[in-house]
Amino acid sequence: MEVIAITRNQRMSAFKGRPLCRTCQGLKAADALKIVEFSPKKAAVIIKKTIMSAVANAKNNNGVQDAANMFVKLCVLDESVRMRRYWPTARGSAHPIARRMCHCKVVLTDVAPKAKKEAK
Repeated sequence: MEVIAITRNQRMSAFKGRPLCRTCQGLKAADALKIVEFSPKKAAVIIKKTIMSAVANAKNNNGVQDAANMFVKLCVLDESVRMRRYWPTARGSAHPIARRMCHCKVVLTDVAPKAKKEAK
């Protein structure tokens, strides 16, 4: 069984939060929440909110009793639309500014992930 939660249009660059997402993949939801809770990054708040939403979806929508023991199969920060702004500069011209936003997607599953193969 898979449970999905998506947080859309968060005001942060996806590039800055991707390393934290990679550390959460393959862990139990409770362990991923512990890692994210003590991270000083801005992305930690967004990822924590999405993981907690996925756990709540598992409990309420799918009837899973112990959703905290589900595994994080996928944790991804994808780019969203960009807010276009302009910064006024000399002689009446303007420089464009792209304010980036991102989507956070978390997929929980009850099947433990396969162990990664070690390089020889």
